Amino acid sequence: MFLSEKDLSCLAEGFGMDYTVFIQTWCRWVPYVPGRERLSLREKPNLDCVFWSAGGTGGCSVYENRPLQCRTFPFWDLVLSSHWAWERAGRDCPGINSGRLHTGEEIDGFLGQMEGEPVIERVIPRVGEV
Repeated sequence: MFLSEKDLSCLAEGFGMDYTVFIQTWCRWVPYVPGRERLSLREKPNLDCVFWSAGGTGGCSVYENRPLQCRTFPFWDLVLSSHWAWERAGRDCPGINSGRLHTGEEIDGFLGQMEGEPVIERVIPRVGEV
């Protein structure tokens, strides 16, 4: 899950950690486009978020402070791209196809939030640059 400044602030505060320590403990930099990386939460070997537990009383252990990318799920372009993609995501997400229905306007509002909270990116220094 990619993080915005607001996401990082909420998560670090929730853990009572300094930004730098939170990043070192729970995050990694992911190549994005040539010369740039994005800050992401670490994943488990099965690619689940480090804060997600699927079994028993599982779920998101940081639910109240979850990143915007998580809050907008399942309304991601990939999941909304087809009936098959929606059904596939529903196998892993207990909220899909249950609970109240959201209007197209609500979904557009969720996705619009992502434009207002861009994720943290950095330029990768070229070899030999300081």
